Amino acid sequence: MAQKPSIPRGTRDFSPEEVVKRNYIMDTIKRCFTTYGFQPIETPSFENSETLMGKYGEEGDRLIFKILNSGDYLNKVSADVYSEKDSLKMTSSISEKALRYDLTVPFARYVVQHQNEITFPFKRYQMQPVWRADRPQKGRFREFYQCDADVVGSDSLWQEVELVQLYDAVFSALQLKGTTIKMNNRKVLSGIAEVIGEADKLIDFTVALDKLDKIGEEGVKKEMREKGISETAIDKVQPLFTASGNATDKLNLLSNLLSTSQVGMKGVEELTFIVNSVETLGLQSASLEIDVTLARGLNYYTGAIFEVSAPEGVAMGSIGGGGRYDDLTGIFGLKNMSGVGISFGLDRIYLVLEELGLFPDTASANTKVLFINFGEAEALYAMKAITKLRQQGISAELYPDAAKMGKQMSYADKRNIPFTVLAGASEMDASQYTLKNMKSGEQISLDYEGLVRKLQ
Repeated sequence: MAQKPSIPRGTRDFSPEEVVKRNYIMDTIKRCFTTYGFQPIETPSFENSETLMGKYGEEGDRLIFKILNSGDYLNKVSADVYSEKDSLKMTSSISEKALRYDLTVPFARYVVQHQNEITFPFKRYQMQPVWRADRPQKGRFREFYQCDADVVGSDSLWQEVELVQLYDAVFSALQLKGTTIKMNNRKVLSGIAEVIGEADKLIDFTVALDKLDKIGEEGVKKEMREKGISETAIDKVQPLFTASGNATDKLNLLSNLLSTSQVGMKGVEELTFIVNSVETLGLQSASLEIDVTLARGLNYYTGAIFEVSAPEGVAMGSIGGGGRYDDLTGIFGLKNMSGVGISFGLDRIYLVLEELGLFPDTASANTKVLFINFGEAEALYAMKAITKLRQQGISAELYPDAAKMGKQMSYADKRNIPFTVLAGASEMDASQYTLKNMKSGEQISLDYEGLVRKLQ
């Protein structure tokens, strides 16, 4: 007996209804991207390994899917390395390419490679799948889409202000009210590591701090101790764990804590500009708040960092994030090219909209009207009308076989097609069509013009 087929864990098939709903989200995001002046690009699904490795920190590197070289991939492995059975040493010999982990590093590679063709500042958006060898769970998949918007070639903080507005514009267009845009600054985090005497452990400090919402205060402190951060240093950051109040209160807290750190105060200054500007311009449906423990565990962020949480009461992780990365293109040889970008988590946004019932009725894959098939002559009569309806932008189809009426009606019902048309011999003689509302059961006789008006 043939084995039942399956798909890899962390991946999904999408039904027609799901694809239409996903397209609704992507089309909404795309319209907002275009309104804000962003241009589309696409990059390959896989990159050379050296392009990706070392750009996401130790944890990120472990989640990158490696692609085996084609052919006899073990041929290049030396006997010594093979005998050691050390997969890390062997990887560079058997795998030269990897699936992209995100869209930002490939974008940086694109900018460097095409720098002579690009007009800076360059505002690009990109909507493509990415892959991560993560443990699958609700809202966390191994293959998923990212929808990114980035600006490179400008260090102006107005870009951060615009990206906050862009988040708000997208969530407003999706009718998703109550989202919270959390913001911090890597300079603030560098300043904190400096004033507590742990500047050399900045990465360990920020990686632990970023897990506060997952493992709690005691869990973060335990991880910091395991990374060698002193008890004295942990005591000094205690105010971060209990910080409360509005943005002004938290900025005052940071100013007091970082008064002796030049880099830390620079971060506070940047946060203050963004908060004040957004407050003056206003937001429609989202709110902006300072999160003094937000770290985002990616090494390339250097300034403002963002993370978006779903409305209160929805059990979901972040549905968006991003930040400023002054040094990213420098990794590929292009210096002094500052950038800032944000990403929308399509799959998580889908789950939130589904849970809150926010998909509009128009976000469906339904045919508008099904013509019942009574036979060859009647089918030709129906197809003439169907052809004209399609030219008018009305989705219409003919049931392909002259099956029993009950079977055809059942098909329309299961497909949630709202209307059917009965066009038999009597309708053909009168140049009419009998339109049936599948929900109410009402039937009316119409000529072609009346049929179009009713279906529009």
